[in-house]
Amino acid sequence: MQSTHSPEDIQRHVRGYYLVFFALLVLTGITVVLAKLHLPIGKAVALALAVASVKAGLVAGYFMHLLTERQVLYSILALTGFFFALLLMLPSLTTFVH
Repeated sequence: MQSTHSPEDIQRHVRGYYLVFFALLVLTGITVVLAKLHLPIGKAVALALAVASVKAGLVAGYFMHLLTERQVLYSILALTGFFFALLLMLPSLTTFVH
């Protein structure tokens, strides 16, 4: 597997990181403004969670490279699903053995 890291390719990635960084700055500013608005608690929490979810998605997707690692993610998801199903079946297997 040959890896090509041309200067243009690296510059494109760096530009993407800068855009995500500035988006995170803007979203942090929005969070601060929302805190100063003194909204009802339910609405404030809902808006804060929405902004935090977008920020978490940006960090996970770009800085943790989850957008470009799809094959690994699907493999881990399948393994997690297998073990989850196994754990759900474990009590029924021990019940029916008797």
